[in-house]
Amino acid sequence: MNLWPDSADFWRNKHLCVTGGAGFLGSHLVNALREHGASDISVVRSKDYDLRDFAAIQRMLKDISPDVVIHLAARVGGIGANLAHPAEFFYDNLTMGVQLLHESWRAKVGKFVAIGTVCAYPKFTPVPFREEDLWNGYPEETNAPYGLAKKMLLVQSQAYRAQYGFSSIYLLPVNLYGPGDNFELESSHVIPALIRKCVEAKERGENKIVVWGTGRPSREFLYVDDAAQAIVLATERYDDSQPVNLGSGTEIAIKDLVHVIARLTGFNGEVVFDPSKPDGQPRRSLDTRKAEKLFGFRAKTLLEEGLTKTIEAYADSRG
Repeated sequence: MNLWPDSADFWRNKHLCVTGGAGFLGSHLVNALREHGASDISVVRSKDYDLRDFAAIQRMLKDISPDVVIHLAARVGGIGANLAHPAEFFYDNLTMGVQLLHESWRAKVGKFVAIGTVCAYPKFTPVPFREEDLWNGYPEETNAPYGLAKKMLLVQSQAYRAQYGFSSIYLLPVNLYGPGDNFELESSHVIPALIRKCVEAKERGENKIVVWGTGRPSREFLYVDDAAQAIVLATERYDDSQPVNLGSGTEIAIKDLVHVIARLTGFNGEVVFDPSKPDGQPRRSLDTRKAEKLFGFRAKTLLEEGLTKTIEAYADSRG
């Protein structure tokens, strides 16, 4: 028995606004929305509407008049980028989110979907991370400004629902990866950075790569197409301001991840860990039971399958 309404019925006659819709996750989300029956989608790009600018947000909402806003736009990056730009990561993300949710409420948007981050969790959260533990400590220091800025969207979502009855939801995706990711070493996350290092070392005939940190921390990764499906299902089926984790439920140590990527890229050299560089959060792995219970999401893509697709896409993009 199907517990939820048909996708096509939900999306029929709805005008969607997807901020960051031309980005990594956004492009995959737009495809998933179309597969589920959404046809009227406005993709918001920063060159057209700078969401840090209050007037630009008002202009965007007036121009588009959306029924649903899915807010993906964010300033993001790996540990190095967070360390180099903590003020911008805090200000840009906080300003975009707070103003956009407020103005969406004022514009009588029917539903607001806020995308948070696993970086909002406390540094020493018990594994697997449960949504109930979100406030039990301070985030890991290297990405705390980013994590806290995104976390404020949860507070705002709950406050606006409590006072105004505003329909908004807050989703907590774990680290994403997949085709179309950012492979710039100065700003990328761990998987694209490792793929690029292995591929380039193999091409140049180098016999080693250097990896930040000790390799001991663990991470959980969610393939980008799975993340897009999760957001679509939550938008259709979930209407509460309690946060919900989006993940694969699989944890892997960084040292093991490096060796998997080396094998899949054909790099046979030495892996050297640089303990002078920060490890980031000691462990990350989510309890994903609520997503399955509340809106029927379960990740389908196994890590090695997703890594293979990502490596192939990266190779194709380089010609």
